[in-house]
Amino acid sequence: MAPKISCPRCYQTIELEVRYCGNCGIDLALAAALTEYELANIPAIPPGSPIVPEVLVPKLGEYLIEKGELDPDGLERALAFQKERFDSGQTLLIGQALVELNLIDRSTLDKAVTEQIISLQKALHQANHKLERRVQERTIELQNALHKLAELNQLKTNFISNISHELRTPLTHLKGYLDMLSEGSLGTLNQQQSDALCVLQKAEKRLESLIEDLIQFSLAARGELSLEIKSVDLRDLISRITSKSMQTAYANKITLRTTSPKNLPPVLADEDKISWVITQLLDNAIKFTSQGGLIEVDAYTEDGFVIVRVKDNGIGISNDRLSEVFEPFHQLDGSITRHFPGTGLGLALVRKIMDAHGAQIKIVSTVGEGSEFSFALPCNNHKGG
Repeated sequence: MAPKISCPRCYQTIELEVRYCGNCGIDLALAAALTEYELANIPAIPPGSPIVPEVLVPKLGEYLIEKGELDPDGLERALAFQKERFDSGQTLLIGQALVELNLIDRSTLDKAVTEQIISLQKALHQANHKLERRVQERTIELQNALHKLAELNQLKTNFISNISHELRTPLTHLKGYLDMLSEGSLGTLNQQQSDALCVLQKAEKRLESLIEDLIQFSLAARGELSLEIKSVDLRDLISRITSKSMQTAYANKITLRTTSPKNLPPVLADEDKISWVITQLLDNAIKFTSQGGLIEVDAYTEDGFVIVRVKDNGIGISNDRLSEVFEPFHQLDGSITRHFPGTGLGLALVRKIMDAHGAQIKIVSTVGEGSEFSFALPCNNHKGG
C-alpha cells in the first residue's frame, strides 16, 4: 500500500506520489517548495526561468550524488555547461543540464525532485504541528498565570477589606476621646495641650479618610460598589465642596475659582459618590499645585450632559505615564511619593466610581504646566442649560 500524507492547504489525506491534491487542486510540489523558500531563504528565481518543481530544489546536484545517481565530476561538468549557457544569455537549470548531457535521465530527475519536495512537505508539517503544540502550551501557561493573578488580586482585596474594618474600630475610640478632650469633658487644657490636640485631630481625620478609601476600594474591587441614582444639583454640590476646600487652598496660597451657569440643569448620579470624586480631584489639584497657583472647577452643559472639569497649573504628568495615575497603590515616582504622601488609591477609586456611573474620567496634562480632569453626567431633563 502506497504511503500517504496530508495536503498542506486542506489537510486531506493524499497519496505520496500524486502531484496535485484531489480535494483543493493545489500543486503539492510548488506549495511545499515555496514554503521551504520562505523558511530557508532559497535564492529568488532568475527572471525568465521556467516555473517547474526543479527550480525550487537548489541542492539537487548534491542530493543526486548522495543517492548515488551522479558522481562529483558529472556535477562539475553540468555546472560548467550551465555557466556557458548563462554567459550566452540562456537560462538553464542544473537538472536540465544533467539531462542534456545524458548524465541522468528524465525519470531519475523527476524522482529526485519529487522526493526532495515530499521531504520538505513533511518537514513543514512537523514544524506546523510543533508550532501549534507550542502555542497551545503557551496559551495554557498564560491562562494559569492570569488565574493566579486573579487569585492574588482577590487575596489582596480581601486583606484590604479585613484590615480596614479592623482599623476602623480602634480609630472610632480614638476619635471619641479626642472629641471629648477638645470639648473639655475631660478637663481644661492649657495652650500647649490644645495645640497638640489639634495635631492629633488632624492626624485622626487623615487616618479616617485613608481607611474609608481602603474600604470603598475593596468594595469596588469586589463589584459591591452600589449607587443610589437620583437628581443632583451639581452647581450647589460644587459650591459646598469648594467652600470646604477654600481654607486649605488659602493656606497653600492657591487661588480656587469656580464657574458654572445659574441655570445648570440637575444630573442623574449618586450624590455622595460624585461629591467624593470632585473632592478627590480637588484635593489632588491642591496637593500638586505650588504656592501662587490657580485651580479652576467648572461645570457646563454639552449635548445633554453636564461636564465637570477640575483644572490646575501644577506639576503636570508626562503623556507616557497618564494611564498610571489610575492604578491602585501606585504613584509616579519615589520622590513624589515622599513629598506628596498618599495610598495611591484616590484616582483608582475615582475611575471605579465613574465606571459604575457609565462615565469616563478623562485627563489632559503637560509636565510643568498642569493637569485637567473631567467627566460627563447625563442631565436629568436631557436638555442643555
